[in-house]
Amino acid sequence: MSERDLTPLDQLLAGIDNALRTVASPVGRSARQNPAGDIPAGELDPGQRQHSAGLMRVNHAGEIAAQGLYQGHAAVARSPEIEEQMQRAATEELDHLAWCEQRLSELDSRPSRLSPLWYAGSFAIGAASGVLGDRWSLGFIAETENQVCEHLSAHLDRLPERDARSRAIVERMREEEKAHGEDAVNAGAADLPLPIKRLMRLTAKVMTTTAYRL
Repeated sequence: MSERDLTPLDQLLAGIDNALRTVASPVGRSARQNPAGDIPAGELDPGQRQHSAGLMRVNHAGEIAAQGLYQGHAAVARSPEIEEQMQRAATEELDHLAWCEQRLSELDSRPSRLSPLWYAGSFAIGAASGVLGDRWSLGFIAETENQVCEHLSAHLDRLPERDARSRAIVERMREEEKAHGEDAVNAGAADLPLPIKRLMRLTAKVMTTTAYRL
């Protein structure tokens, strides 16, 4: 059933449920196999473990934000096809969230303490851009995924070579984020104005810098 078929109260409750499941409880097992699979855990010194955990915490925060963004877009999407595309991408990104969470646990670390803030802010951005129309909503998705791919590529350069498990997760995430961006473009995404793109980069930098430590 589409969210547009629900009553306003049901939509509100569904939104609260999505938020709580995303930020207030462990994701648990992913629907698909973790890309790290049976890859042996490399020996990391304390500094390397801390650095890997910081990067994976940033990736986890990014996936929290992605859930908020996609759910916000889907909540106001005008086209049933676009709404379905948003929901499908959000479901796939739940696997990314679970993989990052599992790796953080392996590294004896935890997700960002500011997860509710990342979700709420991204949901608001998604809903606000979606109100402008599906083309602009898709434009935000396309640009977000483009920037996420750049950020994941940078993480692959920064992760310790011995941390093959984290690297495998990030590589799969980058591959699928790229596909999500291409899907948005193919669905008719508008090209965002340059000032908006720059503001998105600045916002992302604040989030990644903060989530690395908190």
